[in-house]
Amino acid sequence: MELFGIDLSERQGRWLVTVLVVVGLALVRWLVVKIIQRRVDDQTIRYRSRKTSNYVFAVLVIALIVRVWFPEGNLGTYLGLVSAGIAIALADVLKNLVGWAFILLRRPFSLGDRVEIAGHSGDVIDVSVFRFTVLEIGNWVAADQSTGRILHIPNGLLFTHSLANYTEGFEYLWHEMPVLVTFESDWEEAERMMQEVLSEHSPETMSGEVARDLRMAALRYDIKYTHLTPTTYIAVRDSGVEITGRLLVPARSRRSVEQAIWRSMLKLIAASPTVELAYPTRRTVFSGPEEPVDGD
Repeated sequence: MELFGIDLSERQGRWLVTVLVVVGLALVRWLVVKIIQRRVDDQTIRYRSRKTSNYVFAVLVIALIVRVWFPEGNLGTYLGLVSAGIAIALADVLKNLVGWAFILLRRPFSLGDRVEIAGHSGDVIDVSVFRFTVLEIGNWVAADQSTGRILHIPNGLLFTHSLANYTEGFEYLWHEMPVLVTFESDWEEAERMMQEVLSEHSPETMSGEVARDLRMAALRYDIKYTHLTPTTYIAVRDSGVEITGRLLVPARSRRSVEQAIWRSMLKLIAASPTVELAYPTRRTVFSGPEEPVDGD
């Protein structure tokens, strides 16, 4: 084999071509990334361009190296011999690779989506060939707030566990808040208070935004909500009457909305002489000796 006027053995020539292919493609990738970083200000576009260039680089390197080391006559035989061994030894790796392809093609989630899978929840911050990465929420932290931990989740879990997406298409969740008042309280007044507070924290302007987002989501999914406005429900519990408020809230604001509602409810209850919060109680009734009956 002769390259640049130098006689090389077949193996030496292949190694040299391999090195040139890797270095050349790496240089092209580096130039493309630099050009994008200089001309594009959007951080998300930069990130996706960088990831795409990595994938294209890897595919081209593998394809060209296979072409150099395995001519057409030997390629089919070689692939047939190694495919069975690869399928067994790298079953999990292949599952993660197929999971990555599934993420790219079917889009069960995108960067920034809030998801839950296999008991782990968080905001998606990265997607790679073998795993996706989330910024964890929940766990020991109350409500859906960040723990600060970064979780790396294998892509293959998409085929063995259910995936919940908090924000895909429709970035609102139904949230319920139960308030328990005593049996002696005016429960109708308590319900009126809850309705007033729910209306305060779910104004008409928000209902319009929710309806618009719901129409957009309905183009892809068969989502049908008859009512988007807040509502209340009444139930009797062991310690009192439960007033449950139900409303739509932004997926990432459940805790802040709940806090605002509780603040308003506590102020109204404190100012009301007919409504009191209930809590588990026990009553003990003592009875004295029976009174003697006349004539005994």
